[in-house]
Amino acid sequence: MLDLRNVRVRRGRRETLHDISVSLPAGQTLAVVGESGAGKSTLIAAILGLLKPSAGQITWNGASIQSIRPALVMQEPRAAFNPVLSLRRSIMEPVAAQGIALADGRLDRLCAGLELPLDLLDRRPTEVSIGQAQRAGILRALIASPPLILFDEPLSALDAVTQKHTARLISDLQKEEGFAALIVTHDLGYAVAHGDQIAVLKAGRIEEIADAETFATNPQSAYCQSLRAAAIALGGLEAAA
Repeated sequence: MLDLRNVRVRRGRRETLHDISVSLPAGQTLAVVGESGAGKSTLIAAILGLLKPSAGQITWNGASIQSIRPALVMQEPRAAFNPVLSLRRSIMEPVAAQGIALADGRLDRLCAGLELPLDLLDRRPTEVSIGQAQRAGILRALIASPPLILFDEPLSALDAVTQKHTARLISDLQKEEGFAALIVTHDLGYAVAHGDQIAVLKAGRIEEIADAETFATNPQSAYCQSLRAAAIALGGLEAAA
């Protein structure tokens, strides 16, 4: 279980996360939504250990979060890869470095599910489309079966049909393999459809946490009610019957 307790993060003189407490059990998905500048990317950086909390603790099953090496799917897919290496090398080097033996056919299976031809992995990041690079980033996160994956806007570069297909693949793999997923997204419809819990960040604070069904039908705070109303108006979320 990922556990954040009273986490605060400062950048210079400014505190960008304020007293964040949330838990994410194995096999479940926490979707974190909020406007730009709400603190979503800071939250991911803190979990990865790129930013050190000024207060509070971040643990996995009571031990240091760094002991499990969480996987990350970055928002900017091409920037996630070394530009001079092939996608295949970038994907497989961390696997080799950790001494992980992949199950037979795992790479083929994931490529098929993500609709990535195997020979495409021999290209460099600039030689594929942004959507292909984003799916390659998802492949890299999934390949070694990590217990925790952090997704930062993982579907933003994909068309609507591919978004639905990829989201379903991730959900199916999660059910099969039991990893925990933290998804940062602006898409409330995606968050509700694929999250077990929804956490709304506002100005570095958790405005509200609820299970997805409750949040979709009856958010409590005025701010979250406005987010829901806006998503319904834009067609990204269905109104309750």
